Amino acid sequence: KKMETHAAGKLHRAFSVFIFDWEQKKMLLQKRAEGKYHSGGLWSNACCSHPRKGETMAVALSRRLKEELGFKTPTLEILEYPNQSLHKGNEFIDYAGKFQYFAQYDGLAEHEIDHVFLYHPSMEQLEQLHGNPEEVGELRWVSIGELKNWMANRPEDFSAWFKPAFDLIYKVLKEEI
Repeated sequence: KKMETHAAGKLHRAFSVFIFDWEQKKMLLQKRAEGKYHSGGLWSNACCSHPRKGETMAVALSRRLKEELGFKTPTLEILEYPNQSLHKGNEFIDYAGKFQYFAQYDGLAEHEIDHVFLYHPSMEQLEQLHGNPEEVGELRWVSIGELKNWMANRPEDFSAWFKPAFDLIYKVLKEEI
């Protein structure tokens, strides 16, 4: 079903999850595995996917954080940003907003409404972090300044959705860092 949707270029829901280490002031980036059906080898946010039919966004987020990064988490509480309690160090996820985009790749298209989240894993969760090699080619922690310079100098290194998703997350982060 997913491949049919992408082949037809149908509009569908997606999500992008960013992870920020509040102590080190660094963001986790994922280099997509080379074998991915699109955007393989490009850098992107920590985790992204699509909710399955009938699956709530909270369940989808928890499922993919486990499948891609090894996080064993209960269904996450989604907080609307701005909220009154950015409990750094406690496990929850902020909803930063959504955007729509369209990108084509070798006969497939991503036509998505991408919901963007900022995940606040516990230190325990960060210690469990490991990329699934079918999904993740490499993981890298970068400062916001380093990331902004990288995006400005080498935008072709990043997935099509990364910049607009990052812009939403940056609005949240710049108020907190």
